[in-house]
Amino acid sequence: MSSPEIASLSWGQMKVKGCSTTYKDCKVWPGGSRTWDWRETGTNHSPGVQPADLEEVIKKGVKTVVIGCGMSEALQVPASTVDYLKKNGIDVLVLQTEKAVAEYNALAAQGVRVGGVFHSTC
Repeated sequence: MSSPEIASLSWGQMKVKGCSTTYKDCKVWPGGSRTWDWRETGTNHSPGVQPADLEEVIKKGVKTVVIGCGMSEALQVPASTVDYLKKNGIDVLVLQTEKAVAEYNALAAQGVRVGGVFHSTC
């Protein structure tokens, strides 16, 4: 099962190919996607992305996780979160969201088992 292409990104809106939902923030993995609801884990811009935000994605057997930290990079990604991924043998890329989406789509097109979490505003 391949990772779905992110078809479009603009401020506050993301579309994933094959999915009718428009996301503000989203999680993607091989074979699926869903809304990334920060309230589920108590995430906020600071301290930022927590391991709990990524558990669902890594359970899908991804080899790489791409984190889009916002259009203005306001969403922080603590070193502890990066370490958590690396300790699980997962490559991680933390990028401004437009760059993150481009990198994610390039990896997905190459057939890499890639997942991601993307913040589409600040």
